[in-house]
Amino acid sequence: MKDQISRRTFVEKSLAIGVALPLAGSQLLSCASPSEKDRPVDSLKKLNILILGGTSFLGPHQIAYAMERGHSITTFTRGKTMPTIHQDLFDRVTMLAGDRASDLSALESGKWDAVIDNSGHNVDWAVESAKLLKDKCDLYLFTSSTGVYYPYLSSDIKEDTELLTAEPEGIEDEEMKIEYWYGVMKTNSEIAVRENFGADRTIVVRPTYMIGPADKSNRFIHWPVRLARGGEVLVPGMPEDPVQYADVRDVAEWMIRLIEEKNTGTFNAAGPASPQGIQDFVQKAAGVFDAESTFVNISDYDFLKANRVTDIVPWIIPIGNNYGSARINNAKGMTNGLTFRKLQDTVADTYEWWYSDALTDEDRIKFEQDPDSVLAREKDLLERWKKVAQS
Repeated sequence: MKDQISRRTFVEKSLAIGVALPLAGSQLLSCASPSEKDRPVDSLKKLNILILGGTSFLGPHQIAYAMERGHSITTFTRGKTMPTIHQDLFDRVTMLAGDRASDLSALESGKWDAVIDNSGHNVDWAVESAKLLKDKCDLYLFTSSTGVYYPYLSSDIKEDTELLTAEPEGIEDEEMKIEYWYGVMKTNSEIAVRENFGADRTIVVRPTYMIGPADKSNRFIHWPVRLARGGEVLVPGMPEDPVQYADVRDVAEWMIRLIEEKNTGTFNAAGPASPQGIQDFVQKAAGVFDAESTFVNISDYDFLKANRVTDIVPWIIPIGNNYGSARINNAKGMTNGLTFRKLQDTVADTYEWWYSDALTDEDRIKFEQDPDSVLAREKDLLERWKKVAQS
């Protein structure tokens, strides 16, 4: 999962502060967008679901959807992270406190129909929680990541692609070390869960970059904030450079349905439904806002690398070890119920959340005034690029 630990860096910086322009239309879209694929709630068996984590990005959306469908939720957290969305629902959640690194005692007396592991950032955590819960839960859903496929050296990457179980020796690049560590950690965590629960009781979901309301990583907010301002917009890469992303709510809701259906197996969670290039992505996202934008495409990878523009999620420069990072096959996921809402809904809802009371002015200013962000440097970057293009 890419909501807490990025494949690229732990914290991605963007944006400089500016005046936000209104969304096109008279009203913002709700964060709780209705789902069109739900079967009648009355026909569902009501489940007791344990979530390891649950208060950060993915968890609150899982909780909202599960409760809407009549399920009961227990969370296990350290009690240090406060949700920035669906806060009112947590009065109806059973909240257990502990630490996955040192204290699982709160889990020793319970029984659940399923556990969702959202906070699996250490192989030992997966080992210990799977051992403890294998006789207390029927199903274990592990939230993994398409990061397990790193390095992304091919296209059409499917769930049965061979994965690395050990980090290569001799890697000196620090960012690459993080990439390898994260992928190998998720791979071995998946293995630990299957070894304890068995393949017939294990669900593994591998999301690509998740975007949407409550994303505390600030990886995607560049686009809603920037496009709302209009003007000359820097668009990195070749127009056809592939991009992949998934609205966090689509992933969260699909996970709950997989549990309801006891649909075990391993699934990529990568959208959109059809291949999309960065140019098309930006044009569609810009359509949410009334602001007039002119797109300036910078297709020179050498120029982008030299000027520290190698990733503005969902675009990742598609060269070297990241050639296939946005070439993940999503056919199995869609065949098994994964659906995608419109990009425009995601952009509008994310923008609305960003400027809501869920965040403080300090949160927004810290991000939007970051002098190292692409947005803060955009004007200078465009001027440099025009000189290069004219020479």
